[in-house]
Amino acid sequence: MKKIKSLNLKIFLYLSIFSILILIFLWMLQILLLNNYYEYYKTKELNSTLNLIKNNYNKENFASILEEVAYNTDFCVEITSENGNIYSNIQNSKGCFDTNNNQKVFEEKLEFMESNKNSFKLKIVNPRFNNLTLLYGVKLNSNDYLFVNTSLEPIDTTINVLKNQFLIVSFIVIILATIVAYFISKSLSTPISKLTKSAKALSNRNFNVNFNVESDILEIKELGQSLDYAKNEIQKTDEIRRDLLSNVSHDLKTPLTMIKAYAEMERDLEVSKEKHENNMNIMIEEVDRLTILVNDILSLSKLESNMEKLNIEQIDLTGLINTILNRFRIFSYTKNYEFIFNYNKPLYIDADKQKLEQVIYNLVGNAINYTGSDHKIFINILENKKNIQVEIKDTGKGIKKEELDKVWDKYYKSEKKYKRNTIGTGIGLSIVKNIFELHHFKYGINSKENEGSTFWFIIPKEKKEQKK
Repeated sequence: MKKIKSLNLKIFLYLSIFSILILIFLWMLQILLLNNYYEYYKTKELNSTLNLIKNNYNKENFASILEEVAYNTDFCVEITSENGNIYSNIQNSKGCFDTNNNQKVFEEKLEFMESNKNSFKLKIVNPRFNNLTLLYGVKLNSNDYLFVNTSLEPIDTTINVLKNQFLIVSFIVIILATIVAYFISKSLSTPISKLTKSAKALSNRNFNVNFNVESDILEIKELGQSLDYAKNEIQKTDEIRRDLLSNVSHDLKTPLTMIKAYAEMERDLEVSKEKHENNMNIMIEEVDRLTILVNDILSLSKLESNMEKLNIEQIDLTGLINTILNRFRIFSYTKNYEFIFNYNKPLYIDADKQKLEQVIYNLVGNAINYTGSDHKIFINILENKKNIQVEIKDTGKGIKKEELDKVWDKYYKSEKKYKRNTIGTGIGLSIVKNIFELHHFKYGINSKENEGSTFWFIIPKEKKEQKK
């Protein structure tokens, strides 16, 4: 199993290893490979000097060129003919090798001059200074030859100085890298550690945690803001879950209790036929109430999980509203409710008929539950060239401004105590909201306290035209 390390330790280790690798690379480049690079550089410079002298041989400024070479470089230049030496700047220094005083090198030079070769190259240790020397020779013409030599080991002392200096620098760099790595790792890991600690507390349902950490790193700041947003959403969901369980259990308990009571009455008591029919009707009504609740919960679950698909068709909005209002006429006869619909001509739209019917049914039912003592409900249709706006208005107490966005939540009440609606299950507006969003309809609420509430939604006409 892979060993898990803390973020602080991993960042510290990575930065430290990176610093050490940089030092190793510099060590190899500046110390171990310095001799090889120096030899390559001197060989290249030597070839360039040979070509310069060869190309200017016997020209008027040749003497000044030789003086310039002798002044600017540490090369030892010798021009020799078969009859003897013509020019030499060989000095008694570590940088030059008097090839004429070394029998082996002298013989090598004679052999080259007697051959038909145009160039000559030799690496040899200068016995006087015990240093490696590079000797180049080229044929200038049929009688004259150019020899240039230079030491390949003039930097031993420099390398020793560099090594000692590099050891000191490496020690200082490692200390500085360790300190920098420590502070960088702390600056990165501290806010993340705080976020992790808060996330653990949140997993234990502690919603008092705060994810807004102090950090100048954009990604960590955004992570904290995202976690804070997630915490608020989880808290809302948790509250809705508790309310949902409380209210659904109440909705289930009441009809079940009534069904059981009337069933026991039928079993244990002898009742008249009229009483028997009344008991059966009550039990059927309560079963219907349970069926509506279960169906609403299933519908909401499907809508929220995006399992529902729209079946778009052309429907008469006016006819659909009238059909729904006819279902509520019983409230007009029994409780003096008045339904005022201000539109009486056909109005065709493109929508899912079954779901739009559910929307209007729930909104009218909600208006019945919360309208004022005059028991009036208004259904308005406003039409222009682009849109059709449907409004369902009650005359009740209205909704506080700060609570308008919350009415779409499942079982939301302005007062937390449960109160049974005249009709509906308490999750109707959540279903309405999801159906609107599935259709991409704009929707909202206009409400003032003690002046009633107006639920509205907008159907764009362009959709119908595109469909055609």
